[in-house]
Amino acid sequence: MKVTIDSKKGLKTTLKVFVDKKTIQEKISARLNELSKTINLKGFRPGKVPINVLKNKFGQEVYNEVLEKTLQETSTKAIEEKKLKIAGQPKLDLKSHGEVKDLTYTMEIDELPSFKIQSLDSIKFVDYEIKVSPEETKKRIDDIAKNQNNFIDKKENESAEKGDLVVFDYNATIENKTFEGGEGKNTQLVLGKDLFIKGFDKQLVGVKKNQEKNISTTLPENYPKKELAMKVANFKCKILNVKSSETVKIDDQFAKNLGAKDLNDLKVLVSNQVQNQYKASLNAISKETLLDQLEKIHNIEVPENLVQEELALISQDLKKEELEKNKKESEKIARKRVKLGLILNELGEKNGLKVEESEIKNEIQKQVNSMPGQQKQVLEYYQKNPSAAASLRGSIYEEKIINLIKEKSKKTTKTISLKEADNILKLNHEKNHDHGKKSPTTSSSITESKKTKKTDKNQPNKKKIRKK
Repeated sequence: MKVTIDSKKGLKTTLKVFVDKKTIQEKISARLNELSKTINLKGFRPGKVPINVLKNKFGQEVYNEVLEKTLQETSTKAIEEKKLKIAGQPKLDLKSHGEVKDLTYTMEIDELPSFKIQSLDSIKFVDYEIKVSPEETKKRIDDIAKNQNNFIDKKENESAEKGDLVVFDYNATIENKTFEGGEGKNTQLVLGKDLFIKGFDKQLVGVKKNQEKNISTTLPENYPKKELAMKVANFKCKILNVKSSETVKIDDQFAKNLGAKDLNDLKVLVSNQVQNQYKASLNAISKETLLDQLEKIHNIEVPENLVQEELALISQDLKKEELEKNKKESEKIARKRVKLGLILNELGEKNGLKVEESEIKNEIQKQVNSMPGQQKQVLEYYQKNPSAAASLRGSIYEEKIINLIKEKSKKTTKTISLKEADNILKLNHEKNHDHGKKSPTTSSSITESKKTKKTDKNQPNKKKIRKK
């Protein structure tokens, strides 16, 4: 095998690979000898089929198999010989091939850029601490209490009012004929929420327990049975009960019902929950700021094929007119995301960052624990979807790299109120909206040891081959 650089422009390199016909013929002969020991043909004893008979019958198939295997082996060796770090799949173009011909082909390769990681000392970021006041914690608990369903029976002679819960059975007809879905038992409606059929609630205001009430209403346009949509239905309702809403008493028992030890413990839990919610959002802003600076201090060329792949991901849900309108901005974002992906991977590789299997298992367990009642489904999801676990590995790996950058950067800790946090989040949202920014900030293809993966010996199996 002989490998030469045919052309080189920027990150695009074309290699020319030559394999002499003698090597090809030896491989064909070796494969035919293997087949002769195992193949059965009518008229010949097992293992005694002459080579020339096998060649006449299977010659083309054997050649194709040898050609594919030779391309895989030689292209991998060619990349290793020239010490290239490839980005994406090489494209092979066959120039000359045949059983009695030398094999010649070119291989177009997109290379990963070689660059030096700049000092991270100039990068600055803010680590926000959220202060939740007792008044804000109380307000959150009050809101929780308001959403608790706590209804008590009204007296039989008391009428239903807005906010009351009415329990009833009904039978409905259209033009005096029953229809599918026109019967209900123990139906419960909170008057004023208008969650059944628009306007139905209002006609229940004033009903009393054990009363019968006829209600006429028009079925909605999106009614499941299309032939019944927008038709007038008559509901004959039997009122089973009327309940009024009772203000929930916020005490230790209320807290225990929500899983806390007592009211003080509930206050701590709610305060921590609010802090964590805001902290996660503000951390995302800090990360974005940090990555913007990281991108600016590095001047590197990015492989065009990776940019186009990222652009395809960004644009996959856009309509044609949106695609044209946002083309330049989308390409700018794609280029930045690829660039950041390369920088982050270089940082991870240079600092020997790895993701252990135990870390992935711990992350899955966290998700299992956060979804009570659905633990089995979460576990089954990861067991049946290896790509989901691989995605977790990428997220954990990126988080480790971000933490490394933070360790080497200048951190400013700032304690802020919820109002200040809301203002920061609002301004960031408006800024991103104005600039048409799309998330995530970094390439979705960030993976542990990406460069190693790209030069994997098995990688050429997927090369695009053009036969001339």
